[in-house]
Amino acid sequence: MKTAVVILNWNTAEYLRRFVPALLSSLEGRDAELVVADNGSEDGSIDLMNSEFPQVRTIALGQNYGFTGGYNRALEQLEAEYFVLINSDIEVPEDWLDPLVSWMDAHPQCGACGPKLLSWNERERFEYAGAAGGYIDRYGFPYCRGRVLGRTEKDSGQYDTPARVMWVSGACLMVRSALWKELGGLDERFFAHMEEIDLCWRMALRGREVWCVPASKVWHIGGGTLPQGSPRKLELNFRNSLLMLEKNLPLTIGPSRARRRLFVRRCIDRIMQLAYLLTLRPSLARAVGSAHRQWHELRADGGGLRPAHVRATRYPSQQSWAPPVHESRATTQCGPQTTAAGRSEIEGFKQARLVFFEYICTIIH
Repeated sequence: MKTAVVILNWNTAEYLRRFVPALLSSLEGRDAELVVADNGSEDGSIDLMNSEFPQVRTIALGQNYGFTGGYNRALEQLEAEYFVLINSDIEVPEDWLDPLVSWMDAHPQCGACGPKLLSWNERERFEYAGAAGGYIDRYGFPYCRGRVLGRTEKDSGQYDTPARVMWVSGACLMVRSALWKELGGLDERFFAHMEEIDLCWRMALRGREVWCVPASKVWHIGGGTLPQGSPRKLELNFRNSLLMLEKNLPLTIGPSRARRRLFVRRCIDRIMQLAYLLTLRPSLARAVGSAHRQWHELRADGGGLRPAHVRATRYPSQQSWAPPVHESRATTQCGPQTTAAGRSEIEGFKQARLVFFEYICTIIH
């Protein structure tokens, strides 16, 4: 089989009922199969699939392993050249899959790619979760082409040229199955959130590229599991950013610089925690504190990757990684730049400090 399109479901039966028909229609006549893996749902999702979509293969995982553990367990049961991770709350047009497959076929160095991610509620605007592909700044805060902080742009064709990016959203992500297995899939310590950025970073350290392919587009509702402003979502994002930085930064810029960078990031987090307290949002402040405590507990465990042998994998410290610099109309978005020694460094926004202070102002307001 060429492509396995896999929905990881957890209590989203209504989304399945709404969006599976279009997804099935888009796969007709193609060497592709839709699979629904269920993370122990209690809303009748499996019964719905069996009764309304009996032609779709379902994998009942029995409990909630999170985004990371669920996909790891589902994909290890499948054989295909390409895996597509796709959320249950995504609407697809008829021709969404072909551009992704064609891109991967034509670009063997590409380890992963994704479509333009548009908002289901505001169909001409980009969606927050991934927009047109993203980067991270030097302290691990992600941002996208088509999104700055909480603001998204209207899709006016400004990102209609394929672009090499650092990451594309796990809401709709195509990966080479061989590379997925080589990397051990997703880091299960993450559970959910930031895991696709970590995966794409590890691909880059292996010399593979990640691209946004705008000839493909899908519409995403977003927030189906954890809504924006959720303390749990904030906790996961802060915790997983630290896990991701501690794991990948030393291999990217060297251990000494990575330690300094991580220290600054932890200080920034504490400033944000104080800002939440000052603006009378104690649940969010507690979430930041909890994220740091959990990070301390998890940081010694390098065993979040499957299968077990991948835990001992070490990437070449001299491996060059240099995603391109992308110039947007609003700001300069920079990927990592390769140094003379062969190591490369994550570059954030051209004026990263201004972005940080803008974020603090967003919290305060």
